[in-house]
Amino acid sequence: MPYLTIDLTRLEHNAALICRQAGEQGVSIFAVTKVLCGAPPVAEVFLAAGAAGIADSRLDNIARLRQAGVEGPFVLLRVPTLSAAAEVVALADISLNSELATCQALSCAAQAMGATHQIILMVDVGDLREGVWPADFLFLLEAVKLLPGLKIVGVGTNLACFGGVIPDESNQDLLTGLAKQAEQTLGLPMLVSGGNSSSLALLAEKKLGRGVNNLRIGEGIILGRETINRAPLPGAHLDACLITAEIIELKSKPSVPLGTISQDAFGNVPSFVDRGLQMRAILDIGRQDTVPEGLTPLLEGCEVLGGSSDHLILDVTKASALAVGDHISFIPSYGALLAAATSPYVKKVYVR
Repeated sequence: MPYLTIDLTRLEHNAALICRQAGEQGVSIFAVTKVLCGAPPVAEVFLAAGAAGIADSRLDNIARLRQAGVEGPFVLLRVPTLSAAAEVVALADISLNSELATCQALSCAAQAMGATHQIILMVDVGDLREGVWPADFLFLLEAVKLLPGLKIVGVGTNLACFGGVIPDESNQDLLTGLAKQAEQTLGLPMLVSGGNSSSLALLAEKKLGRGVNNLRIGEGIILGRETINRAPLPGAHLDACLITAEIIELKSKPSVPLGTISQDAFGNVPSFVDRGLQMRAILDIGRQDTVPEGLTPLLEGCEVLGGSSDHLILDVTKASALAVGDHISFIPSYGALLAAATSPYVKKVYVR
């Protein structure tokens, strides 16, 4: 069975590195656990490393963390569904919101529970994912501030996810300007949540927008990279998470299939380069478990050729001697890690 190794010591090192760097600039970090499915051991080391809270996009994950005794506070990253308002208030301390109707439902749920639920109003500054358009921000702010049971604690934005728009001086200034308007309207200091791991390059260069005092960081901690160019963060571990699979077949075969080529199992028409005979290894992991294109082998001389739903095919012609039953480990991309962490067919192993 393939397995995902999660090194808690290395994750704690990466989290502490980023939290320390951010803290020196007056920026708090919500550590994001969603790519590892809200694993309690991971959340615990993030908090121990100095994270101000744990953020996740799934209520099931937050429930798992609470049941495990993780203290939080917990931030719901994905804009809540209207139908889950009561569950959001019960499980999350803070949620990101952009819809008045959803805030009204959260208000009703909070009143019914005798609770106060905290809100970060999301603004779309150009990436075209969630967020109210800047011109409509004050209307939403004025409407939500009147809702009992809710407390607006911040203004946030999301970048470099859907549209790939990177954080820059223009969109950061737009966000902080709206946050200042919120502070004047509410008479309260605002959490200004300026983005995610795409902001880590600006943080390292001390060029984060003036007034931004919070970031939501997942990939930067877990994979040790910023998300604009996927450049390694200085001093961070890049191998805190490894995917390992077993060789189930090892044979010399042609590099080009024999016969007429049509669609593969996923509806694509593959193309091949004739490299002559190759020593090819098949491993017990596939697209149902991970993203083959997102796997970087640690074994020198090994190349990922592709995969089907249950098989990963490698060219190991230039690798050292291998045998059926040997294991090969890979550093995953974000997509490959997300799939492996979610797959029930990949065993999770926590190490220190």
